[in-house]
Amino acid sequence: MDYASIAAGAEAVGLVARGGFSVSEADGLPMLADGRPAATLILLGTVGGRGFDRFLVAPEASDGKPDPLDRWSARVIDALAADLGARALYPFGGPPWWPFQRWAARAEPVAPSPLGLLIHPDHGLWHSWRGALAFAETIDVPVRADRPSPCSGCIDRPCLHACPVGAYQPGGFDVAACARHLAVPAGRDCMEAGCRARRACPVRPAQEQSPEQIRFHMQAFRAVHPA
Repeated sequence: MDYASIAAGAEAVGLVARGGFSVSEADGLPMLADGRPAATLILLGTVGGRGFDRFLVAPEASDGKPDPLDRWSARVIDALAADLGARALYPFGGPPWWPFQRWAARAEPVAPSPLGLLIHPDHGLWHSWRGALAFAETIDVPVRADRPSPCSGCIDRPCLHACPVGAYQPGGFDVAACARHLAVPAGRDCMEAGCRARRACPVRPAQEQSPEQIRFHMQAFRAVHPA
């Protein structure tokens, strides 16, 4: 068992291995199915537009049921975990609610952005975590790169001024204002091309999200937060 083979298995189903770390007892992870404790956690997710085409042809994408991306993620990661002898953990479907943002910061050089989202030096704000695999074995994972946040050298902070309704405030994200904007004709640009605040960030992934992928995520946000 090595990280490269795990990463290849993730890529084969449309996901990206996003680093990992050695687990300690203080992390409070559950036992594996055979009763052994977890020794290594490897995170799986998305980066830009990579792999989204695999989801689009999956049955979950067109069956009309709620939470298609979560259900697809659980299906393919559960299968991967079974093949690898690991336990799958998810940022959705709790309780328990696993601390994926804290885990992500241990695995990759991500940091909070002014929008509250975690920003990556290469992928910007266009990435996510879909699950994690807990292994009983100690696996050598890539050393977390010590890289500064791209926000630390960003003077103008264009992301904070791009939202047409000022939904991003020092006190947090005004979900209601965003949802109201998306429900009217003036919000069509955000619905079709993506959140203007995220688009204002100059850090972009090598393979950007397709218009179809952007619309999917915006429609999913509206479904959860109707005006």
